[in-house]
Amino acid sequence: MKLCLLVVFTVFTFSFVFTAEAAVKSPSLKEKLKSLTQNSIHSSSNNTLIFDLPVTYNKKVSRWVQYYQTRGQKWFREWLTRSSKYMPFIQAELQRANLPMDLAFMVMIESGFSARAVSHADAVGPWQFIEPTGNRYGLRKNWWLDERRDLKKSTLAAIRYLKDLREEFGSWYLVAASYNMGEAGLRRQIKKHQTKDYWQLVRLGALPTETQEYVPKILAAMLIAKAPNLYGFRDLEKLTPLDYEVVLVPGGADLDIIADHLAVTRKSLKDLNAELLLGYIPRQVEGHYIRVPKGATKMVSNFVTDKNTKIARE
Repeated sequence: MKLCLLVVFTVFTFSFVFTAEAAVKSPSLKEKLKSLTQNSIHSSSNNTLIFDLPVTYNKKVSRWVQYYQTRGQKWFREWLTRSSKYMPFIQAELQRANLPMDLAFMVMIESGFSARAVSHADAVGPWQFIEPTGNRYGLRKNWWLDERRDLKKSTLAAIRYLKDLREEFGSWYLVAASYNMGEAGLRRQIKKHQTKDYWQLVRLGALPTETQEYVPKILAAMLIAKAPNLYGFRDLEKLTPLDYEVVLVPGGADLDIIADHLAVTRKSLKDLNAELLLGYIPRQVEGHYIRVPKGATKMVSNFVTDKNTKIARE
């Protein structure tokens, strides 16, 4: 039996379809989905229940929802907590680029919002760019700098990449699949099987196992994150949304010394500047923009200027 609920959201004037296939065994699960969509209709002021990606509910999505509620609950809770800090920043950039804001859930699945995440394939940063793709989209990497770890720069690079993938593949599910497995591999499978239906390619076993699970993971994360109480995630810690200012500092500037001067933790300043692999700007570099806490720009600028003057006099 199939359950299809068509919901039209007047807030963003779009619609999505929930599809629960025969694998939905429990009436309570159907009731949860029904409750979620009904709450969305009757609470237009609650944007957390708005979806701007198509939502399919099937066996694979159901399994990941259950996994995140059970065996994966501990670290999924950590992701939800981190999302309160990073999700608004990422979604604002996506919205500015006229892309679905729910694409930000790719970062949750890719890295759990960690700038220092590294995969078995040497993909790095929040968006998990491999070096060649990062280079293609303007992310620099050298012995002291890796811009794949920079949340803003990697998000802007990901936006350009996602737009290119959307232009070629059309479907957001295929965009996600190609992001995971690579455009060339997906291109070959589409040509071989003569279909651009992601779920059909999954049924045919045409995609790598990881890619077959990638979209279901994103959809499961979306469903839970938009109504965490419904899925048992209560009393979540809310972090302060990411906010900062940018200031130009000269070569030789050390994040630890600047953090001590600002009376903030060294870790917090290094987290803001995760792209700096060594924690400082090499002396041979003329200057580099770093991120500092809101309101600290003038203090940092004066400090590095005074420090450089003292060094020059010695």
